[in-house]
Amino acid sequence: MNENWMNSFGQEQQVNAPSISLGTYTAKTFGWMFAGLLVTFLVAFSGYFTGWIALVAVIPYWFYLLFIAEIGVVVFMSARVHKIGVGTARAMFFLYAALNGVVFSVYFLIFDLMSMILVFGATALFFGVMALMGRFMNLDFSRIRPFMTAGLIFLAAFWLLSMFINLSQFEMIACTLGIFLFLGYTAYDTHKIKEAYAYYGNNTMMLEKASIFSALELYLDFINLFVYLLRVLGRRK
Repeated sequence: MNENWMNSFGQEQQVNAPSISLGTYTAKTFGWMFAGLLVTFLVAFSGYFTGWIALVAVIPYWFYLLFIAEIGVVVFMSARVHKIGVGTARAMFFLYAALNGVVFSVYFLIFDLMSMILVFGATALFFGVMALMGRFMNLDFSRIRPFMTAGLIFLAAFWLLSMFINLSQFEMIACTLGIFLFLGYTAYDTHKIKEAYAYYGNNTMMLEKASIFSALELYLDFINLFVYLLRVLGRRK
């Protein structure tokens, strides 16, 4: 997701009285993130429990089609930040969460359920600690942000190459990098909530829209952290 999406909102700024406090705004943003996670879990568990994921799996290249659809939703949201309304942004966010839930149904087939629960708890703990650091500590990400971006590019290239080349012997290294990378992004994206509030505090509509984009970023941080921890700590069936 574009890290400079806040700058894309600048042309629509208006001057109004501040509507909510920073604490309320932060809680609201995390509330949307947790709602997205709940949608993903409900879709994933229903796919596993009812067995309809087996019907989806027979569609040729279904995983790649879902991946393209997910990328399309994020690109659409980022490209039309000036035009989409708050309701549309929320709908697109929950659509992304639902599509991701279809993909996550497969994890219920691969990993032991109790193992997934334990890894989810560890993810929540690590995520919470880093989010608190990003919220209350005056962290300077300007120096490490290029390395974080480089890490994302490396992971994307690694998993793309792994589709064509057997890189399983390096998978643990990539997963460990992913864990530390998304721990850093959790603190970074939480810190960005304060920046968004300061930038759009006088514009109710833009503040609402920025909250959805921040929730999506935090949602992606949590999901990626969970996946990498699951690959390292999860017990396969």
